[in-house]
Amino acid sequence: MEAYFDNSATTRVLDSVKDIVVKTMTEDYANPAAKHRRGMEAEQYIRMARTEIARTLRVSEKEILFTSGGSESNNLALIGGALANQRAGKHIISTGIEHPSVYRPLEYLEELGFEITFLPVDRNGHISLEELQKSLREDTILVSVMYVNNEVGAVEPVEEISRIIRKKNSATLFHVDAIQAYGKYIIRPQKQGIDLLSVSGHKIHGPKGVGFLYIRDGVKIKPMIYGGGQQRDMRSGTENVPGVAGLGVAAREMYRDHEAKIARLTDLKDYMIDRVSELEGVTVNSKKGEGSAPQIVSVSFEGVRSEVLLHALEERGIYVSSGSACSAHHPGISGTLKGIGVAQKLLDATIRFSFGIFNTKEEIDYCMDVLKELLPVLRKYRQS
Repeated sequence: MEAYFDNSATTRVLDSVKDIVVKTMTEDYANPAAKHRRGMEAEQYIRMARTEIARTLRVSEKEILFTSGGSESNNLALIGGALANQRAGKHIISTGIEHPSVYRPLEYLEELGFEITFLPVDRNGHISLEELQKSLREDTILVSVMYVNNEVGAVEPVEEISRIIRKKNSATLFHVDAIQAYGKYIIRPQKQGIDLLSVSGHKIHGPKGVGFLYIRDGVKIKPMIYGGGQQRDMRSGTENVPGVAGLGVAAREMYRDHEAKIARLTDLKDYMIDRVSELEGVTVNSKKGEGSAPQIVSVSFEGVRSEVLLHALEERGIYVSSGSACSAHHPGISGTLKGIGVAQKLLDATIRFSFGIFNTKEEIDYCMDVLKELLPVLRKYRQS
């Protein structure tokens, strides 16, 4: 049996996504900027995808900018937003549990002379709204907070955060990394007061190498890629028609029968938490209920290094993560786990299980049987 529990790293594409990607690679393959009929047919796929995505967010189609994925969307929002608005100030606020594609651009901005304030989180991974209020200043031009934490699944109160920002300084931009949230939550940027929203296609059973950035109409942002002036001069370069077309289909499918999909994911998550809690020497870092996402379960296994357990599970056909797959080239102890107060001895003993729409309870039962068999052996091996 095989059990793929690494859906927060990437997901298997839907058949409908695969079909449209193949079609736009082998049949409707023209350059969408071409003036002939085949070019216009290719461009139509981009328009359809933009319409589908805008509909899921209830925003204007012109507010959707296609990118190469979540990392580019985050970089463009932060660097482009900061550089375009630096005359108003150079202070930026974020949190101590952000993804590297937020944290590292902020480091770069710090090198350029921007001042960054990182907000701490509580044991559940939630920021202190009081600390946010204290940290906001007249020269705060940007606040960036992830909607769902990619390691433990903590859900931040984005609407309350926006309300506090608006009350203090209505000109401050609010960026939300929604890479683990889009497809799992009903997101309404206008109602929730979000100015910039980052999304990645391969987290929602769409293709890799494509994503989008929602940019509220009127928000100033400096482009990072110059050239032929595609996408209204905001991101030059020939559009990735197969990727964009696949992303549009994935977005549509994830929000079709959405309640049923999320109820099923939540059921799987709760079942996993209940089953893994039966094991000895286990600490579950993710919570049940509204404050935590429906697809992520972080578990610390005392006495077993996460990398050792990951490979032991892999040998039995079970695929998990020992942290953010996107930070694999910058290894180290997770800032998220430290931030929520995970015990020192468990920092290097934590595994993330993340679910997608293809997972089943039978796979979880198989995983539990394997863990019951492996854990005593691995613990004994470490002690010897």
